[in-house]
Amino acid sequence: MKKFFLMLLLSQRLLAQSTLSDGRTEYVIDNFKTESKVTLPKAHLVYGTYGHLNSAHDNAILLPSHYMATYHGYEWLIGPGKALDTTRYFLIATELFGNGRSSSPSNTPEPYHGPRFPTMTIRDNVEAVHRLLVNQLNISHLRAIVGFSMGAQQAFQWAVSYPKFADRIVATAGTAKNYPHGVVRLEGQIAALTTDAAFMNGDYTAPPTKGIQAFSVVWAGWLFSQEWWRKELWRARAKPGTTFEQVLTNYRTHFIEGADANDLILQMRTWEHHDVGSTDGFDGNIEKALRSIQVPLLYMPSETDLYFPLGDAKYEAAFIPGVSLMPIPSLWGHTAGAASNPADAKFLNENISNFLFGTGK
Repeated sequence: MKKFFLMLLLSQRLLAQSTLSDGRTEYVIDNFKTESKVTLPKAHLVYGTYGHLNSAHDNAILLPSHYMATYHGYEWLIGPGKALDTTRYFLIATELFGNGRSSSPSNTPEPYHGPRFPTMTIRDNVEAVHRLLVNQLNISHLRAIVGFSMGAQQAFQWAVSYPKFADRIVATAGTAKNYPHGVVRLEGQIAALTTDAAFMNGDYTAPPTKGIQAFSVVWAGWLFSQEWWRKELWRARAKPGTTFEQVLTNYRTHFIEGADANDLILQMRTWEHHDVGSTDGFDGNIEKALRSIQVPLLYMPSETDLYFPLGDAKYEAAFIPGVSLMPIPSLWGHTAGAASNPADAKFLNENISNFLFGTGK
């Protein structure tokens, strides 16, 4: 009888999971109730893994994705000579709802297609990943959670919603709450996209190209520091002879190649509404929520981030009991938190490795 139930459990897990042609894996949750009170009949969560889960299931590290990213977004941290050694640790990299691969406005059938897709919160994403870990992968505890940008938002939410699920938390270039200035920025980017007449309130029949291009230019203006632009540090990754005009045109026309407009907006809404203080039990009090964090947390804001300013990180760090605040000394703005240049990659890998594992990893 015991063997029968084990086989039944295995078959249920296989039905909930499928490996797709490009190597990613998809976990399906039936009747997933969102914080907006909408229930998705099928919520699809895409993820990828690196390394192998050991027999004790205690060598896992979670890497939650950032804005419109795939599970490949943390490979600056993975591999020989980097912080995360796949010969020792099992890495789970998840993809946010709304990225066009996990459940999104663009790939969900009616009645939730396009602009009718429900607003998803960071907590919705954390809840889905928690089910993946516990119900599908049989992981009840993590060695660490490492998150960049919206991945950092998720890392903070994990620390508040599941305070002892991970031994340690790392948050780079992201905060525990999106403050009003961030709302203004995101609303400006949404406005740039949606004012294209082709957008048609989200029921477009062809991509609203002009709107997406306008959104991309506004986004690029916040991505790096002002000094990065003044010193023309973009030349470090450009072909010889590239002009500023060519760089700007490239951001306008190829910023997030092939992205769907409703997907872009959905993830901006997720970003915009994030606040760990609105978690049940904290009455909207961000300081109370931050004080509840029980595990060591390495907080690595970029010194020149215009999305998540250093001042916001300093404010939050004052309330986190086990925090190590370590700003990234970089002119690369928000992108410094994902190792967009060799110096930042070295700084991140060395300090994250030391925090998670000590010098011996």
